[in-house]
Amino acid sequence: MSWSVRTEEAVAQTVLDMPVDLRRKTANFLRALAIEAGGALELGRRPPGDPMDGTGVRHSLEVPGEPIIIEYMIMREAKEIRIPVLVWFH
Repeated sequence: MSWSVRTEEAVAQTVLDMPVDLRRKTANFLRALAIEAGGALELGRRPPGDPMDGTGVRHSLEVPGEPIIIEYMIMREAKEIRIPVLVWFH
């Protein structure tokens, strides 16, 4: 089973409110994050971004070159990257 990405409703709405090019780039980034983070975890490596807690569940990172910061949670049992927070500085 491969890793997937899931956003909270408010995050999804924020992405939908973005200009088309930024929306596409953000959606692609989130999909790639699931692949990269899941792959790192499968290999026993550290996932991308900065840890936000001592448990290794919450992380944050910026979308390179864009005014976006995301926080994500690693849901190991579900093989899911959950995005509860996305901040778009516009």
